[in-house]
Amino acid sequence: MRLLRSDVDLDQAVLTVRNTKFFKSRLVPIGPELTRLLSAYQGKWPNQAALAPDQPFLRCRLGKALKVDAVDSVFQWLRVEANILRLDGSGYQPRLYDFRHTFAVTRLVTWYRDGKDVRRLLPHLATYLGHVHIDHTAHYLTMTKELLKEASICFERYAMGSIVQCVMSLKPDVDSNA
Repeated sequence: MRLLRSDVDLDQAVLTVRNTKFFKSRLVPIGPELTRLLSAYQGKWPNQAALAPDQPFLRCRLGKALKVDAVDSVFQWLRVEANILRLDGSGYQPRLYDFRHTFAVTRLVTWYRDGKDVRRLLPHLATYLGHVHIDHTAHYLTMTKELLKEASICFERYAMGSIVQCVMSLKPDVDSNA
């Protein structure tokens, strides 16, 4: 929400996220669909190119920066309108911030399904989320049924591969001259 005009490079499809928790900054690559949507958003503002680089990219109708409370309020209204509700007795309903959790878990599920080495890729996910340590990323990795299923399939493949290798090593050599 605090993106400035200078933080959004649609030609390179990169956002610069500045001064997040612990005053860290990072470059965040974005995909073609988000690039297209941000370009369309930018095109709706007259004289966007004339804005100073330190002006907010995401703005309200008056051209001022969006306020966190206003964005949260609109998200909660949209969530109710879309009938997205937790019915499990939880004390809270989905929040805009929960998209980070969903993104992280979905990324792992996709990697598992694609046969990627998740252990090797976890540092990349941590960096993308702006974390210095993988431990901080673990907070976002809620064990969902889908993630558990994919991790179990991966472990089963690993275990079965190891068992096959172990059994093959125990098999006695057959002497072809006998």
